[in-house]
Amino acid sequence: MLRTPEFQEEKLAEKEQLYSFFREHEKERRKVQEILAHIRKPPTASVYQAIHVTKEYDAGKTWKQILMCLAFVLSIAAFIAVPRYGVFVFLFVTCINMGTYLKDKEVINIYLTGFRCMLQLLNGANSLSKLKMGELHRYTERLNACEKEFSGFRKGASLVLDRDGFASGPESFILDYIRMMTHIDLIKFNSMMKAMKEHRAEAEEMLEIYGLLDACISIASFREAMPYYCVPEFTGYKRGSDVRMKVENLYHPLIHEPVANSIEASGGILVTGSNASGKSTFLKNVALNAILAQTVNTCTATKYAAPFFKIQTSMALRDDLESSESYYIVEIKSLKRILEESRDETPLLCIIDEVLRGTNTIERIAASSNILAHLRKPHVLPFAATHDIELSYMLEGAYTNYHFEEEVKEDDVEFNYLLKKGRVTTRNAIRLLSMVGYDRVIVKESEAAVADFESTGIWKKVGN
Repeated sequence: MLRTPEFQEEKLAEKEQLYSFFREHEKERRKVQEILAHIRKPPTASVYQAIHVTKEYDAGKTWKQILMCLAFVLSIAAFIAVPRYGVFVFLFVTCINMGTYLKDKEVINIYLTGFRCMLQLLNGANSLSKLKMGELHRYTERLNACEKEFSGFRKGASLVLDRDGFASGPESFILDYIRMMTHIDLIKFNSMMKAMKEHRAEAEEMLEIYGLLDACISIASFREAMPYYCVPEFTGYKRGSDVRMKVENLYHPLIHEPVANSIEASGGILVTGSNASGKSTFLKNVALNAILAQTVNTCTATKYAAPFFKIQTSMALRDDLESSESYYIVEIKSLKRILEESRDETPLLCIIDEVLRGTNTIERIAASSNILAHLRKPHVLPFAATHDIELSYMLEGAYTNYHFEEEVKEDDVEFNYLLKKGRVTTRNAIRLLSMVGYDRVIVKESEAAVADFESTGIWKKVGN
């Protein structure tokens, strides 16, 4: 669900009904959870994989098994009619049938897990329909329609799959003997496999419905666990006007005791701040909540108002050793993807963390300023974080400046993680050198070099 953002409010509203139902009706939710719990994942694969492995099997050999069964029946008749000679026919057919059975049985064993999973899906559909929950009617109706297509699959399935309680004992021994002689389970296996192949679409639909119900229960639980949340408001977009986003008391759901921030964004947002001040976390939070809004109709905020966005990010990049691409190459390819996406006039939210940090200062500032300037379009809402204060001046007017700051104490740096308007005016990189135990000479000379550059605009030579 989280992988596919929605662009239609009606689809989100449909899921919202389930979220509310499961959250408000604990008894009914538990009954559904009990049913879903019986759809168990196999040890070595997912339910989806177990079912779809069956497509690899050629189910066109039923005639062979029927001939084996017929031969066994005729051998019994020969034994009864002419015992003296019929016994040899019976023994010969028995040996042939047993040998071919054991060989063919070994081939089909790997597909039986898929059959068991399919039976779990069918049983689940039957159990859900018995609950008679009006809120689930449209889903149980679809499940029942799919189940009917597998009516022949379910009948006689015990011939192929051992039932609980009959895995050992005389009943199992007798049944195994009958299977080996008549190949009746192989005949049934082929018909079951044929049903799996013909109704693969129905099996996928059942999986989709179960997955939806399970996900909706999870979202209801997620909402219950959060300190607060809101249902997003989708505002629409008028072509030619600046796209807008308004969030209030936005917090990151994975952070213990998070600090909430609010912002009303349009045009472009440039976030500056020192190391560890909260820039990247804030940008991730904006992207995360945009995805949550368009997937599970839930935001970790008191208010979220924005149009439906396509969402593009350039964050947490790293060099690619397999393709021999450096960090910078990976970075510029990521930004190129965003620039190309911005040509479409669909509202676009793009999140860029540390623009072009993989290259030298002069070229980084020159290139990143122009990249960000080209992203300044009415339908594009870019959020960018940077250490380069120069960008806040170069892009002033096109981007609104925000920053995070810290309070530097004698032996510590404290962060409040509060988003503030304007460009950052504090630094902590050299201070952090001192705090982790760098030589005081290095720290003092670094501070002096910064002060000198700010007054003259020229870096002096060092190490002479």
